Amino acid sequence: MFSNIYHGRRVFLTGHTGFKGSWLALWLHKLGAQVHGYALPPEDEQSAHWSQLDLPIASTLADIRDAETLRATLKEFAPEIVFHLAAQPLVLASYRDPLTTWQTNVMGTANLLEACRGLPSVKAVVVITTDKCYENQEWCWGYRESDALGGHDPYSASKAATELVAASYRQSFADRSAFGASPLLIATARAGNVIGGGDWAADRLIPDVVRATAAQKAVEVRNPLAIRPWQHVLESLSAYLLIGQKLLQDEHSVARAWNVGPADEDSASVAQVLDVLRADWPAVSWQQVGAMAHETSALRLDSSRIRVELAWKPVWRLQQALAQTSQWYQAWLQGELRSEAQLQQYLNDATTHGLSWTR
Repeated sequence: MFSNIYHGRRVFLTGHTGFKGSWLALWLHKLGAQVHGYALPPEDEQSAHWSQLDLPIASTLADIRDAETLRATLKEFAPEIVFHLAAQPLVLASYRDPLTTWQTNVMGTANLLEACRGLPSVKAVVVITTDKCYENQEWCWGYRESDALGGHDPYSASKAATELVAASYRQSFADRSAFGASPLLIATARAGNVIGGGDWAADRLIPDVVRATAAQKAVEVRNPLAIRPWQHVLESLSAYLLIGQKLLQDEHSVARAWNVGPADEDSASVAQVLDVLRADWPAVSWQQVGAMAHETSALRLDSSRIRVELAWKPVWRLQQALAQTSQWYQAWLQGELRSEAQLQQYLNDATTHGLSWTR
């Protein structure tokens, strides 16, 4: 179904040089989409997943906060659908530079939606936020889309605000008759803790593990008992593509917020994740350091809505997701890039599971 809906479509992808964005660029390219990426240059050109993929797609290296350049690029490309992944995605970085975090995540999203509002070619926008957009109550159950938004740290709060910006545009500016255009359908997707090869961000568990292990050191862990909804990057992307497909098929009810998380039993502690990683990669070791102030101890997502209404569900359980992740990094350390092979393996496994979106 993906290949039918995206083949030949003009797709605008912000954040394509980042971790999730580069994987989505690869998948869209394989689906035959005409992709135009818009993002900042990768911080490390040599190790960046986007640079290693070397995909033959159009790329504009610019800042999402630059409203005029963004508007001009969108107008020239005239996309049919936009996937918005560009963001300042790190909690600790948001403490160091809160204004950049707010400007990028909130005003960057507003810049994008405002440009799309006046562009008749754009039918749908999928805005990617995070599971951390909820006002955390330290509940033992998963957050639902109807729960209150909020956030203590600047990153989480900015993502909650991003959700409000998207909801405001969805409710206020869907009618674009003044522009001679059909309604603009806007959905948001709130994914869990995404893991997978090609992530080199600072202060994230898996990249920290890889860097420490490669240097024959123990990775420093702030809170080994912290529980998170871990999922492989391809799981979240499959949901984004499915949401986009439904919007392109003019299913107006899909223009809303969606949680995208793993099976309930795959929400696990940091220590459990490290133990599973070590089983596949014996060189991994860790030691605890002081915990960060105000760090959430438990975070789970309730993804019932997308499973029931869109028939989406994860393909890889946590153990397999971690195995695929560690194998990607171990191969990378040996000079091998396994991204295309892992994408194909994921699709094969999805077909075996009988998931309708693979056909």
